[in-house]
Amino acid sequence: MRARLLAPAGPLVLLAGCATQSAAGVAPAAPGFLFGLWHGFIFPVAWVLSLFLPDVAVYAVPNNGGWYDFGYFLGIVVFGVGARKGGQTVYKTRVIRERVVPGTHRVIREESEE
Repeated sequence: MRARLLAPAGPLVLLAGCATQSAAGVAPAAPGFLFGLWHGFIFPVAWVLSLFLPDVAVYAVPNNGGWYDFGYFLGIVVFGVGARKGGQTVYKTRVIRERVVPGTHRVIREESEE
């Protein structure tokens, strides 16, 4: 089943390798790593504002390329929305014991939590 889920990933990775960035979208003096980090961190707020205000964007264009993208990624995943751990996970173990009643074929299941 796992192979069936991962099968579409191969063509998608190959397709993503063909992606290029427009030369007009990259400028050396444009926002770099630190601005990308900041923009990634404030992404949820910027996204909501971008729905109502036409002057607000969630991504700076032009930017200085790879370093801005890396900062943006870190801002979202490490420091921003992706850093939330959610709730606390509690693991419970359940033990099921089966025993056969002597002289019969009847099986009794006993469940207990440890």
